[in-house]
Amino acid sequence: MTRVAIFVSGGGSNMVKLVESMTGDHPARPCVVLSNQTGAGGLVRAREMGVPTVAVDHRPFGKDRAAFEAALTEALAPYRPDLICLAGFMRVLTAGFVDGWRGRMLNIHPSLLPKYTGLHTHARALEAGDREAGCTVHEVTPVLDDGPILGQGRVPVEEGDTPDTLAARVLTMEHRLYPACLRRFVEGERDPLYLP
Repeated sequence: MTRVAIFVSGGGSNMVKLVESMTGDHPARPCVVLSNQTGAGGLVRAREMGVPTVAVDHRPFGKDRAAFEAALTEALAPYRPDLICLAGFMRVLTAGFVDGWRGRMLNIHPSLLPKYTGLHTHARALEAGDREAGCTVHEVTPVLDDGPILGQGRVPVEEGDTPDTLAARVLTMEHRLYPACLRRFVEGERDPLYLP
């Protein structure tokens, strides 16, 4: 059974969908939910679902990302994860951390990569006049939002959309795509999954 650690910074809606999916004949189980925010709603939701939680506040480390990541590694150790799923984890991880998890760390990003890496993806899609938007699940590499694509889900951009209305539609797709890609990944499937 593959042990999955899920990293969150906020409410954790993608984390909830991942945890809900890892039941029955699923080949993975959540072993811990970790956050860099001690008050993250995702930690509360994880505890309500019976998943162990741990918080490693990034703020005391200032700009020393290596020390923060060493604390992450130490916090994870008792849970022995095989795989990390980033689910709204709003800290950029350095190559020093990512390389140790190469091939064993997934992320979901709210754009159709390689378009719109980084932040403000929905506003940028609207500004560009895109007719569709979506989300991407990918393996994490040291280059931001750049690893091999495992799946993409597309949603239409509708007339009158704002960044918030588009974000809500994309998030619904994220909730479908990420659990499907996680299961396929754990089962050894690397060909990208495309959801309409």
